[in-house]
This record gives sequence, structure tokens and C-alpha cells, in this order.
Amino acid sequence: MKNDDRQLLFDNERGKRIFEEFANAKDKLEKLNIKNTIVMFGSARIKPDDPHEKARSYYAAAYDLANKLALWSKEKFSALPPEEKYYICTGGGGGIMEAANKGAADAGEPTVGLNILLPFEQAANPYIPEEMIFNFHYFFIRKFYFAFPAKAFVIFPGGFGTLDELFEILTLAQTNKMQQTIPFVIFGKDFFNKIINFDMLLEHGLISENDKKLYIVTDDTEEAFCHITAKIKPDRYFIGC
Repeated sequence: MKNDDRQLLFDNERGKRIFEEFANAKDKLEKLNIKNTIVMFGSARIKPDDPHEKARSYYAAAYDLANKLALWSKEKFSALPPEEKYYICTGGGGGIMEAANKGAADAGEPTVGLNILLPFEQAANPYIPEEMIFNFHYFFIRKFYFAFPAKAFVIFPGGFGTLDELFEILTLAQTNKMQQTIPFVIFGKDFFNKIINFDMLLEHGLISENDKKLYIVTDDTEEAFCHITAKIKPDRYFIGC
């Protein structure tokens, strides 16, 4: 990039906002000593009283898994410095995100919300401490901060946004842009087997057998819990199910 092009970028108001948003989120994470997160994605539209039984079961599973993981973090890392803890992190909204934040909060653990400012679905759910709510204008900066401190990912059923996050993270893992051994759980076999035919991608040579080892697909919160906790820092702590 030539110097005059670089100057245009820095003089541009949008460029300034991008840099400011990126730096502010970094400063806030450092101030809160948040270095390890377990990120849970899913639809904002799934409610605990949803008329569809399957949707209600996803909400309950997200709550249960987040609660188990928060209690695990509380038990295993309570005597260690704050930066050693693992925080449940979501997009901060309703639905599956709310269920995960609530599960962690009910375990007595603080929980993180990376909220995106939208014309709808923009309010952070009430289970996130005010100081741990991050408000983003730019999706790509929010995605960066989902990925950067993450030590595990769980994807629940969702729409465009959830599927975008699913493929973004899988692409980063596939291309070695993040720790490839990071545990990755896709929750909801029936839903995801209908939405994504991974076997067909393999059959057409569009992904490899190794790519299919990047994730597990399950309907069992205990299996998800064991997969995550067994892979997080196995060299430093005994973490078994």
C-alpha cells in the first residue's frame, strides 16, 4: 500500500471507527482478564416456551451445557489467577444465547456477551454483567473477538448468522488460522444433518477426511461436555469425565 493510500485509510472516518472499536474491545478484555472463552452460538429466536418441542429442547440443552461448563471452570480453576478461568461467551442476545448466559449465571459464574447493534435483536440479555457486555457495530470485529480468546466452540441450531459463524470458524480451523485441535461441537444431529451434507462435500472432494475430524455432531450435552473438557489444556490439568 502506498503512503498516500494509507493516509486515506487513516483519514477516513470509517477507518477510525474500525480501529477504535477493535482497540476498545482489546482493552476491555485485558482489563477484565478474559483470556479463555467457551463460545456458544445459536438462534436468538428459540425460546424456552417455544411452541416447537425440539426448539425447547435446544434451549434446555444450551442452558444445561453452559451450566456444566461454568461449574467445571469454577471447580477446576477457582484457586488460579483470573486469566486462567474459562468464561461462557455468546453473542449476547436472546434464544440460545440467553440460555447459555443464564446457565453460566445460575452456576454463579460471570458470563460474556459480544452484542451486535442491529435494528432488531440488539438488546443484551439480562444474564450478562453490565461490565461484560461488549457492543459492536462491525460484524467482522465481533467475529474476531469470538475467535481470538476462544478455547472451544459449540454451535446450536440457528439461521443465517449462526451458519455464517459455523463456517467461519471451521474455515479458520481447516486453514490452520487457529489452533486446529480446539474442540468444536455441532449440537443437533437432526437439524444439522438436514441443513449440511458434510458427507457429500467429502464425496465430491471438497473437504478431506481430516476436515471431518475438526468437529463432532451430537445431541448429548454430556458428550459435548466431555469432548470440550477433555481437550482443553490436557497437558496442564487432569480433566476427565
